[in-house]
Amino acid sequence: MNTHKNARLTFHGRALLVRRIVEDGLRPIEAAQAMGVSARTAYKWLRRYRDQGDQGLTERSSRPKRCPHRLPEAKRQRIAALRRERRIYRDISRDVGTPVATVAHVLQRAGLNRLSALDPAPPIQRYEHDAPGDLLHLDIKKLGRFDRPGHRVTGSRQAGASRGAGWEYVHVAIDDHSRISWATIKPDETGASAWRALIAAVRYYARLGVRITRVLTDNGPCYKSRVFAKACRRLGIRHRRTKAYCPRTNGKAERLIQTALHEWAYARSYAHSDQRAAHLPHWVHHYNWHRPHASLDYNTPISRLGLDVNNLVGLHI
Repeated sequence: MNTHKNARLTFHGRALLVRRIVEDGLRPIEAAQAMGVSARTAYKWLRRYRDQGDQGLTERSSRPKRCPHRLPEAKRQRIAALRRERRIYRDISRDVGTPVATVAHVLQRAGLNRLSALDPAPPIQRYEHDAPGDLLHLDIKKLGRFDRPGHRVTGSRQAGASRGAGWEYVHVAIDDHSRISWATIKPDETGASAWRALIAAVRYYARLGVRITRVLTDNGPCYKSRVFAKACRRLGIRHRRTKAYCPRTNGKAERLIQTALHEWAYARSYAHSDQRAAHLPHWVHHYNWHRPHASLDYNTPISRLGLDVNNLVGLHI
């Protein structure tokens, strides 16, 4: 441990002070005057020497043994884990619920304050199930309701505000193999809405000849509810959940939501949220039947089902 730059006594100075008292017989006040320190300091080092020997003359840490206001260890580890995902300070602060300065202090002590100190990001592992219906990705996106165009259209946050309009929740589903998607809007994200959305999705895919055997969701309360688990059992569907804090595991649903926001929710000016909701089925139809996908070699999702082209009119649902 480093000695303070203005310290009167080093380890050797303390040893000399104690030796003059113990061996030479000087009084502590006389030895203290000779070394240019107070008598209280001389008594302190003499007491430590008698208790611990030469070890008692070394520096001690000024760190308190107990700090009630210290950040819990679980949060410190959570901050470090998010940083290893290459998240920025402010993003980590919002996620953990701690000030940005605290996040910076924790990361600096952990040696993670610079991005160059982080390990390279792990390679992306892509996967695809063998047949339609083997895995259905589910997710929910919260959107604000409005009764007049908002700031994205008007450019003014005051003139376009729809105060008290509330929220609506877009429940989305996408088949892992074919990328055929489905979406509906519910008034909330409770377990009841989740299982109703699941049943509606299963019926939609059934009309296309696809039987759902497994679903993948995040760890949201609605997906962990008893009513959703009961619905899965009745439908004969195996329910899997993603690993905590790993949204990339459900990446196909996350990507679908981003595409829906860019091409449907924020793609045009809607007079009110009901008009936006009414346009959702049309966009889903376009997504499945007409929109080329890079992951499918720029074919449409419906092309992966191998449907009879002579019955396309009946299949347009």
